[in-house]
Amino acid sequence: MADEETVRELYEGCYRRLVGQVFAVCGNRGEAEDAVQEAFVRAVEKPRRFAQIDNQEAWLRTVALNVLRSRYRRATRFHGLLSRQPAPVTTTTGMSADRVALVDALRQLPYEQREAIALHHIVDLPIREIAAQLGVAEGTIKARLTRGRARLAPLVHEFADDAEEVNHV
Repeated sequence: MADEETVRELYEGCYRRLVGQVFAVCGNRGEAEDAVQEAFVRAVEKPRRFAQIDNQEAWLRTVALNVLRSRYRRATRFHGLLSRQPAPVTTTTGMSADRVALVDALRQLPYEQREAIALHHIVDLPIREIAAQLGVAEGTIKARLTRGRARLAPLVHEFADDAEEVNHV
């Protein structure tokens, strides 16, 4: 019973934060919620094993990102999404326009770059920890961050220009 209580407390303490972090990667609140819920389901399936994990929130985030990655691969294979332009993010209740614009810009990046940028700049994880969670070399994360920032800069700059025009009117 104590193991279930631990999972319940963790759910109440970090569910919203995890959904926000995963949302930054996928750009779809429903998918983010599903992925985080799937991570909690996997924790509940083996509560004693989950209780032995040192950083349970990091484990949940890793599982949720793996769920997203798996779904993304299946969707890419099934629908040929690599050549399509991503759909714009729709406004979500309680989200500012600049947050929606940032997520929309992130969705235009390749998944690996988007994932690295979200984990580093939104979740605020160090490169070493991102590399460990994703199972890749630190140099790979650095390259993804560099390339992702380079691709993201004009997209974010475009949004900033639009915002300045509105402020000057």
